[in-house]
Amino acid sequence: MGVYLSSPKTDKASQDGENDKLRYGLSSMQGWRTTMEDAHAAYPDLDSSTSFFGVYDGHGGQAVAKFCAKYLHEQVLKHESYLSGDLGTSLQKAFLRMDEMMRGQRGWRELSRLGDNMEKVSGMIEGLIWSPRSGQVNGHFDDWLDEEGPHSGFDGPNCGSTACVAIIRNNQLVVANAGDSRCVISRKGQAYDMSKDHKPGLEVERERIRNAGGFIVVGRVNGTLNLSRAIGDTEFKQNKKLPAEQQIVTANPDIKTVDLCDDDEFLVLACDGIWDCMSSQQLVDYVHEQLNTETKLSVICERVFNRCLAPNTNGGEGCDNMSMILVQFKRPGQAGPSAEQQPTSSRQSMEVDRNNMEK
Repeated sequence: MGVYLSSPKTDKASQDGENDKLRYGLSSMQGWRTTMEDAHAAYPDLDSSTSFFGVYDGHGGQAVAKFCAKYLHEQVLKHESYLSGDLGTSLQKAFLRMDEMMRGQRGWRELSRLGDNMEKVSGMIEGLIWSPRSGQVNGHFDDWLDEEGPHSGFDGPNCGSTACVAIIRNNQLVVANAGDSRCVISRKGQAYDMSKDHKPGLEVERERIRNAGGFIVVGRVNGTLNLSRAIGDTEFKQNKKLPAEQQIVTANPDIKTVDLCDDDEFLVLACDGIWDCMSSQQLVDYVHEQLNTETKLSVICERVFNRCLAPNTNGGEGCDNMSMILVQFKRPGQAGPSAEQQPTSSRQSMEVDRNNMEK
C-alpha cells in the first residue's frame, strides 16, 4: 500500500530518569513505516509533587503528535483547575485546548515547522509578513496570542494524533486518553487497564458519530479513520451546531483516577503499535520477566519492540511505529540503580527524541 519501507528502521531513541518516587525508561522506534509519527513527553518533576508522562501517536503526519508533546503538559499546568488540585479537569481542558491552539495563523505556522513541511521559500515569505508579538521571549510565549497573516482563517490540521497521558501526584494516578494508545498498570502482576481504546464500533462512539452526521464503513469513521477520538483531524469537527465534545471525532478524553497502593508495581504507556501485538496482560507478564534480570527500563522497552517487530509486512501487525514509556514506582527507602549498576544497551547510542521534544 506504499506505507512500508523495504526493511525496517530499528534504531531506537531511548531515555531513562528518576526522582525520589519513581523511575522511568522510554523508547521509540520507526520500524517498517516510511516516517516516524509518534511523539512522547516525560516530565518526572512537572512540579514539586507531580509527574507527567504522555504518548502521542500521529496519523497523516507527525505535526500534531509533536505539537501535543510540546504543548499539552504546559496547558495542563496553566489551567486554574490544576492549581486547585482538579487534575482531571485540567487534563480534559488541555486536550480540547490543543485543537483551539492549532487554528489560525499561529497554529498553521507552528504545525508547519513541527511537521517540517514548510518550504524554505515559504518560510522566507512568512518571515516578511509575520512579526512576533510582545509576549514572545527567546522563542517562547507567555500566552497563545493570535497572529495576523494569510492563514488567519486556518481551521486546523486534517492530520491528527491520539493522546494518552498519565499524571502521578502523591499516591494518585490520573489518566486521560483520546484514541487507541493505552495506559496499563501492573497490580500484583495483574494488568489493569487505565484507558479504553476509542474505536468506532463502541456503542457510545457510534452514537456520537451518527448524531454528528458521520457514518461508519468497515470499522472506519466516514470510511477513512479507524479511531473515533483524536486531537486534530479537523475535517471531522465541522458541525458548527455542536460543541467540541460531540463532534464526529472528538479530542475529549476519558479520565480515570485511582489511588496507588503498595501492590502497584509499574505502569506502561504505549501506542497501538505495541497493543496490536500484545495484550495488556501479555505485556505486563513480559515486563515482569525482564525486571528479574534488567534494571534499565529503557532496555526493556527496546526488547518489547524487538519482540513485536514483524519479520515482514505481509500481516500488518508489528509494522507500525512503536513508542513506550515504562514507569516503576519506588517503595519507601528504595534507591534507583546508579549509572555504574545499569547494564549497557546494545542499541545504537542516540539522543532522545529531540524532534518530538523540541522547543
